[in-house]
Amino acid sequence: MNYLLKGPAIQDPSVITQLRMNRRLGRLIFFPLSLLLGCTTSLSQAQAQGKLSPVATGLGKEFASETATVNGVTLHYFRGGKGPAVILIHGFPQDWFEYHAIMPRLGKQFTVFAIDLRGVGGSTATPDGYDAANMAEDVHQLAAALKLKRVYIVGHDIGGHVAYAYVRRYPEDMRGAMILDTPIPGIEGWDEIQGDPNMWHVRFMQVPGLAEKLVAGRQADYFGYFFHFGKFTPSDVTHFVRAYATVAQLHAMFEMYRAFPANVQFNAAQRGPNDVPLFLGAGDGSPFATLVPKIADSLRAHGCTHVETGLIRGAIHYVVEDQPDAVADLIERYASVHSR
Repeated sequence: MNYLLKGPAIQDPSVITQLRMNRRLGRLIFFPLSLLLGCTTSLSQAQAQGKLSPVATGLGKEFASETATVNGVTLHYFRGGKGPAVILIHGFPQDWFEYHAIMPRLGKQFTVFAIDLRGVGGSTATPDGYDAANMAEDVHQLAAALKLKRVYIVGHDIGGHVAYAYVRRYPEDMRGAMILDTPIPGIEGWDEIQGDPNMWHVRFMQVPGLAEKLVAGRQADYFGYFFHFGKFTPSDVTHFVRAYATVAQLHAMFEMYRAFPANVQFNAAQRGPNDVPLFLGAGDGSPFATLVPKIADSLRAHGCTHVETGLIRGAIHYVVEDQPDAVADLIERYASVHSR
């Protein structure tokens, strides 16, 4: 069934029309940000992240910056809190810091792990390996190295693709997953967005080598277009642009988009029964909001037996920044060991 959450931050999809009109008007506004960064593109983000302390990020001493070498790559993550494990996976163009506003709250009842995907932020870049199934292997090996049992995974945007691949590859190791504001390659709803003007950037970034040449040194301007559609502070933007400061990091991000056809093939082949509880959510102002019921039905047709859905009121695509309390509410509700 289509499960519509009740509460001040959730509403029916019928309210999105005016929000979409506002969003289209917003696209006419250019949001330049290059003056925020100075010479940051000359720094290695791995080095920059290594200098960050939990206090500097606003998380407090209960969180620590750590790394682990798994699946041939060194992954950076922030860890803190106590309780059952929750792994948070960021989207584009962000890193672990996407979740910083809600991590202290979640840490009161969960052990929180907010990771940098390979090639992003403090995680090392590799020439390849950016398909969702392999990045799910990265996360799985990290969970194994940390001896985590029955994890709950939250993924936004590309992080949602990784979360779904984890669901398919390692269902026995999970107590559930939350996929936020993204269609899923190979699942119904994916083909519908391919010609959508909102998705212009996908084809651009998939052209081999071109995006690296055009975006390098202009990260603030390019990312600024997307950040205009969320509630980001200047310091947030500075952080995220630094997470993609090098050409190797840009290449990693673009390779994630170039791996979409591989993700389509992998997911389309997954049709066996899978009882991992899934929550599929989107901002009520997102272009993906109207696709949520179709995606959920397709997931059920592909064998997922426990799928619930909901819309986050007052959010577009960057749901954590737009409505942090609502997202934290959802995670607390569904990541509990008693929720299944």
